[in-house]
Amino acid sequence: MRYSGKKQSVLLLAGVAAAAMPAAVAAQQTDDGASGDIIVTAQRQEQRLQDVPISVTAFGAEQLRDNNIETVQDIATRTPGLAISAVDPVNTNFSMRGIGSAPGISQNAGGDPSVVVFVDGVYAGRGGTPDLDVLDLERVEVLRGPQGTLFGKNAIGGLVQFVSRKPTDEESFTFEGTYGNYDRIGVIARGNMALTDKIYLSAGLSHKQRDGFEYNETTGNDVNDLNLTTGRVALRFVPTDTLDIILRADVSHQDQKGNPRHNSCDTSFQDGIHCAGINPDPRVVNAYIDGEVKRTIQTYSGEVNLDLPFGTLTSLTALRKVKFNFVTPFFSNPIDPPAQIESTSFGQENNSQFSQELRLAFDAWDGRLKGQTGVYFLKENNDRIEGQIQDFPTPAGSGTGIYPQSVNARSFAVFGQVDVEIVPSLVATVGARMTWERKSGRFAGYKADDGPGLPPPLGSLDGYDVTGKKSWKAFTPRFALNWKATDDVLLYGSIARGYKSGGFQGLSGTAEGASTPYDPEFAWSYEVGAKTDWFDRRLRLNIAAFRTDYSDLQISQLVPLCCVVVSNAAKARIKGVEVEAVVRPFAGFQLDGSYAYLDTKFTEYAIPGQDYTGNQLPRSPKNKFNIGGQYEAPLGDLSAKLRVDYSWSGDAYFEASNIPQQLWPAHENLDARLSLSGPADRWELSLWGKNLTDELTPTYVTYFGPYRQTLTPYAPPRTYGATIAFKI
Repeated sequence: MRYSGKKQSVLLLAGVAAAAMPAAVAAQQTDDGASGDIIVTAQRQEQRLQDVPISVTAFGAEQLRDNNIETVQDIATRTPGLAISAVDPVNTNFSMRGIGSAPGISQNAGGDPSVVVFVDGVYAGRGGTPDLDVLDLERVEVLRGPQGTLFGKNAIGGLVQFVSRKPTDEESFTFEGTYGNYDRIGVIARGNMALTDKIYLSAGLSHKQRDGFEYNETTGNDVNDLNLTTGRVALRFVPTDTLDIILRADVSHQDQKGNPRHNSCDTSFQDGIHCAGINPDPRVVNAYIDGEVKRTIQTYSGEVNLDLPFGTLTSLTALRKVKFNFVTPFFSNPIDPPAQIESTSFGQENNSQFSQELRLAFDAWDGRLKGQTGVYFLKENNDRIEGQIQDFPTPAGSGTGIYPQSVNARSFAVFGQVDVEIVPSLVATVGARMTWERKSGRFAGYKADDGPGLPPPLGSLDGYDVTGKKSWKAFTPRFALNWKATDDVLLYGSIARGYKSGGFQGLSGTAEGASTPYDPEFAWSYEVGAKTDWFDRRLRLNIAAFRTDYSDLQISQLVPLCCVVVSNAAKARIKGVEVEAVVRPFAGFQLDGSYAYLDTKFTEYAIPGQDYTGNQLPRSPKNKFNIGGQYEAPLGDLSAKLRVDYSWSGDAYFEASNIPQQLWPAHENLDARLSLSGPADRWELSLWGKNLTDELTPTYVTYFGPYRQTLTPYAPPRTYGATIAFKI
């Protein structure tokens, strides 16, 4: 069998989804099951989600489990304003409210993301994150819009933070086993115990593996498989009522086959030499090798919280290391077997990151003045070697290009934010962050071997070895006002500035392009919103409207048969509305959903030979929604729960050119989970399915105009399986 499935009708999906739908909105997990509240730290202090005057979507531990959320892509389908694309199974590219870094920026040694990830407060700048279900998470928080004050580091589009459980004095042990199609096997074991009355330990181990989603006709192997192992340990020491120390360590190792691109041609060009012999099945590729993806992430951190008479002092020290190796055959054509036309990208990256944050949370005037202030330091060293191989049927047309990159980055910031109660229930917020950054690097490009008939891009590569350095600074203030009109109605408005660091292109076709830095980008965001509960909290309705003005936008553009060029070429305007709702009409039943309207355009974007002014920003669907729900009912001493998630995202583009060949077409997703649990949740058996309509969704598109070819990796097909869990 070769992975084909028939798409169900949208009409049928809508009917099924309406019968029992998902949850992706505000958060359905909490310390108060009746109200659905969840405690978040979106403003570096513990608050009810409904009391936070910014746009936040949060997922509690129970919701993560019930929705079978494993990856950040699962989070994106359930979050308004968030889109995620991927050029391979490891490197994901976030876009929040239309702002995100393209692969040409975030995946070279000198670039940074526009939407950042924090794991237990630690900035995860490179290498991505492991699947969510291997982390012992307490919650996931998605903050939309610039977060330039309290978080700061490159959070110009927004951020996602993963918060794990802290070790406690409660003894517990959990085991989960999963089996699914594509021979998927998953095992998770977690434990927590008290070593003494003041020292607590938690630890966990996870392993996941499955066969590949695609088939490589040339090698006869399945590709795009999974093999991931993660271990975590946390030690907590609470010597007094005022001192709390947590040491954390986690290691994740991934080793699997690669993700070769499926190649397709315009119908008018099917008989061209670059298109002959291609299998039309999108789940079948013709790469001469399978490729590989290897990644190891290590994170070690120490968090100290000290309660003082005037507040809480927090120190967070972290060391994070990422090693990443990849071989990607992204352009493969069997023109006359065994002869092939091949292009292969390969490389390795070694990144080390040290960070230190010291902050003070304080309150005064009987709680009418609250605030945070602190300093932040980040040191990052990134060594990357990237290469390209061009193979043609004759040795004269084959060659290899190597691009070593080494970048050292430093960032230092001071920040503060205060909330002042002007009159009862009316609070003004003023905050600011001052950031100083410096990047320096060495960049080279040369041909390791060179056939006399080597075509572009390697044929036009002149060897270079250059250095570059640049410093930047940025001031990012925030002003906000929120009014607690009633206990169940919060109204707010805010103005905030965001900042994203400049960088270097790294992978360049010329010495000038490699050594010339691009500058930071800035954004002013204006937002008004309301968070409301109605009918004794049976209905929750949150709404936000926003406008964002961007300047010096960092844009990466593929120049056919050359390279990816990064420049501060654009200004942009973004407007939108986001709505989230939860309805609980009777005990055990819940409906919820969200809708996002996004209007994006370049107000100024022209490069030599092209004017993209007026075009839609990449990865910015105008309309996106999800609906869902759950029903839970007792069965004697047992409990059964059904959840179904349906999401739909409208058309978007992968690049600023907005050409039809790089369209990200409208796509849908349907997930479901049925569980049966024993008394006191001591055990649970669940049956689950994801992408049940077997939707074929591209995660990125690369288009080569001269040959009218499109290279595409795809999201996972329909998957399903069973999971059994035990608690002791």
